[in-house]
Amino acid sequence: MIFPRWIQKGDKIGITACSGGKTSPVDLLRLDNAAGQFKKRGYLTEETSDVRTEEKGRSAPAKERAEELHSLVKNPEVSWVIQACGGDYLAEMLTYADFELIKKHPKWYQGYSDPTGLLFTITTNCDMATVYAGNYGDFGMAKWHRCLEENVAILEGQELVQKSFASYKNGFAERITGDEDYQEDTPVKWECTQDCAELTGRLLGGCLDVLLDLVGTRFDKTAEFCERYRNDGILWYLESFALSSERLTCGLWHLKEAGWFRHAKGFVFGRPTFFSSDYEISYREAVESVLGELGLPIVFEADVGHKAPRMTMINGAMAKIIVSEGKGEVLMTK
Repeated sequence: MIFPRWIQKGDKIGITACSGGKTSPVDLLRLDNAAGQFKKRGYLTEETSDVRTEEKGRSAPAKERAEELHSLVKNPEVSWVIQACGGDYLAEMLTYADFELIKKHPKWYQGYSDPTGLLFTITTNCDMATVYAGNYGDFGMAKWHRCLEENVAILEGQELVQKSFASYKNGFAERITGDEDYQEDTPVKWECTQDCAELTGRLLGGCLDVLLDLVGTRFDKTAEFCERYRNDGILWYLESFALSSERLTCGLWHLKEAGWFRHAKGFVFGRPTFFSSDYEISYREAVESVLGELGLPIVFEADVGHKAPRMTMINGAMAKIIVSEGKGEVLMTK
């Protein structure tokens, strides 16, 4: 497993938009705020030209998005590449992505939601660790949340235990000034199929909505990756944006039958953003109907994914996750 070198003060952070871009005044202010926050902490930033543009959900044509990414890949001053935001069409640019170039110049790649398509593919195709955590706009709040401070600390090489948060934002809140924090309003309570669980394995995962688009394509090297690390076992972390119980059930079945879970050691599910069911089936029921027969611990309502604050999860890292009395801890190592 390739671990890029840890970031250092004075490094440059590259921001690109492999999916959607940012154009609203508040979002643009948020980008400026983020650059200022990183500068205060000793980091320079560089945006590609597609970050502040968008047309019909795309920051630029697919090939251009790949070329903008490659410009950061080849820049020796850039050690950390963060996606500007999520979206719907990142998969299109994978056709033009140069994974040999990416592997030749190891650096950290970060984002969540639609950026799963790039992060997951880099890890499984290039054997390189990637980061499932906030998109660049998250760093634009006036006072950084603990999860953002820990995100940076982890990429600086600190081996710290991430502890579950007290509360989260259940839904969306309109930004007015661009300085807003996550505005949490709901208590956090991790759930597990066991009273107390300790899960260990090599982390892999992301947004299920996106992973289901990857399975079976030429970019799907997941079964081979899992086989390569069978002795470690795979600790899956997963979350969904808008999957119904029906789509969630069939989607997990699809991944299981494709061999993705053959060497699984356990599952950690983040809080779903939107969820519905035509049959009054809960999220947990849908998951357990597919994965329950594996006899592995399954965690629900974890601080992973769309409903912030979110933990930093490194694809390819070894992890120990402890769940007890509604709380969770995550420790990652090489």
